[in-house]
Amino acid sequence: MSFTGSSVGPGGGTVRRALEFGRTYVVRPKGRHQATIVWLHGLGDNGSNWSQLLETLPLPNIKWICPTAPTQPITIFGGFPSTAWFDVGDISEDAADDIEGLDAAAAHVANLLSTEPADIKLGVGGFSMGAATSLYSATCFTHGKYENGNPYPAKLSAVVGLSGWLPCSKTLKNKIGQDEAARRAASLPILLCHGKGDDVVPHKFGEKSSRALSSNGFQDTTFKSYSGLGHYTIPEEMDEVCAWLTSKLGLEGRSA
Repeated sequence: MSFTGSSVGPGGGTVRRALEFGRTYVVRPKGRHQATIVWLHGLGDNGSNWSQLLETLPLPNIKWICPTAPTQPITIFGGFPSTAWFDVGDISEDAADDIEGLDAAAAHVANLLSTEPADIKLGVGGFSMGAATSLYSATCFTHGKYENGNPYPAKLSAVVGLSGWLPCSKTLKNKIGQDEAARRAASLPILLCHGKGDDVVPHKFGEKSSRALSSNGFQDTTFKSYSGLGHYTIPEEMDEVCAWLTSKLGLEGRSA
């Protein structure tokens, strides 16, 4: 699964192709700006579709940043190009993680948050592959660095994952050993939502991701299941997200 964007260089060695991220869509807060959240779409989607949905939510104090992933060859599609935050070879518990792609995506999120004012609370959320990238960003924040060793610069106050999974769950324990990492993990609010009828990313992946987070010190992890929900979102789920964000980020309320 390390195929993402790689090509053979002049010397015969494999080099990673520089990937270009697509267009970013921004939804401005309708009330007093209290929080900024980067929201990441799923495989094959773009930032525009989610920005239109997020604009309708009764969260006037949040600025939403909705980037579009790079178009790159995807192993699960037989190498066919698609918008994706990282490469996916298989959706299974034993599938290898595209660490390089995950690091690049998490760095893009952190970069988008880097220019926000100091008094603004920061968060990341997403759907499916976007949720996986958000949860990976959470582990980078608590660890204080990316998997490649570079420091992670953003201070996250909330993480949301819809219909997703936790990448690198088997190595999570190694990242949360130190005191500072454990403190950050314990205080970071995470909301996971998953449909029991999801036939793309099975519900059990969401359950196991939640358990992996909780058992490794992420004490403020909430997992919500929805009977009959497939691999998409519904108003009931988004209502849950709104109420949770309002509570965890201390937002003024639902009316501008």
